[in-house]
Amino acid sequence: MTGLTKIPVTVITGFLGAGKTTLVRHLMQNPEGRRLAIVVNEFGTAGVDGDILKSCADASCPAENIVELANGCICCTVADDFIPTIEQLLALPQRPDHILIETSGLALPKPLLKAFDWPAIRSRITVDGVIALADAEAVAAGRFAPDSEIGTGEADHDSPLAEVFEDQIACADIVLLTKADLAGPDGIEAARAIVAAEMPRRVPVLPVTDGQIDPRVILGLGAAAEDDLAARPSHHDGAEDHEHDDFDSTVIELPEIADPAALCATIETLARSHDILRVKGHVAVTGKPMRLLIQAVGPRIRQQYDRPWGDSPRRSQLVFIAEHDHLDEGAIRAALGV
Repeated sequence: MTGLTKIPVTVITGFLGAGKTTLVRHLMQNPEGRRLAIVVNEFGTAGVDGDILKSCADASCPAENIVELANGCICCTVADDFIPTIEQLLALPQRPDHILIETSGLALPKPLLKAFDWPAIRSRITVDGVIALADAEAVAAGRFAPDSEIGTGEADHDSPLAEVFEDQIACADIVLLTKADLAGPDGIEAARAIVAAEMPRRVPVLPVTDGQIDPRVILGLGAAAEDDLAARPSHHDGAEDHEHDDFDSTVIELPEIADPAALCATIETLARSHDILRVKGHVAVTGKPMRLLIQAVGPRIRQQYDRPWGDSPRRSQLVFIAEHDHLDEGAIRAALGV
């Protein structure tokens, strides 16, 4: 790659818990000879995904090539966060061959694409493609479908979940139906039909499990998406900016726990009773030298010991994300006993 060649950037979008970090980690482990750089954006003050990715750093993607932007959506902080971060990556002693941007699950991709026209970077990078991830099981269950008006059959497209989902799908060059193993064949077909109904143009829709996909399928698309904005409609077209007031997050600190199963049961109950969209974080378990990583999408919870605490303080933190009117920090604390 010469100094005059634009560096390709892949934007990876998708709602909370769709599997974006899992996909990025897979690409890090299979760089196909590329030197990668990664920008990961979190909604909330406590970063989890960036920590997961930095633990996978290697020669093809060293730790200094991984930048985490927390506490805000990248699409809303272009001038303050995104442009300086890209300039920082472009100034690395070894220029990356490809940049991956993992957006917040609540980010709208189109405003981010518009940032690629900023004079400081437009001659140096290009959007190789937008990859939208959709949780096949959740989509098939109708979680992102707009509610129908009773008696009319007309869709209410004012649902915050529906708007974010539709904007992400409409911007995509490829849609990956994740959690395919959980959805099963019928779920995959149901999700495929729902996604197809939201597409303004036909793009490939591919089922994946655990982020396992040949990098050649999603990298090297040459889409130049920043020059193709008209084909990627958004609910926010024509607006100067947009807000994420529909969603909120809170970080809860916990003492060490003795029973991970009991904690997971409490989180599942909270998800069902208070419409919690996403929970993630690390927890210290009494007598265990390793951190317990907890990640929940609605009532579906995964837990695993990811790495030793080492010299890091044994600090338990969980991030809870929900629609603004449903986030009751007092109820969450009461249920958790903190």
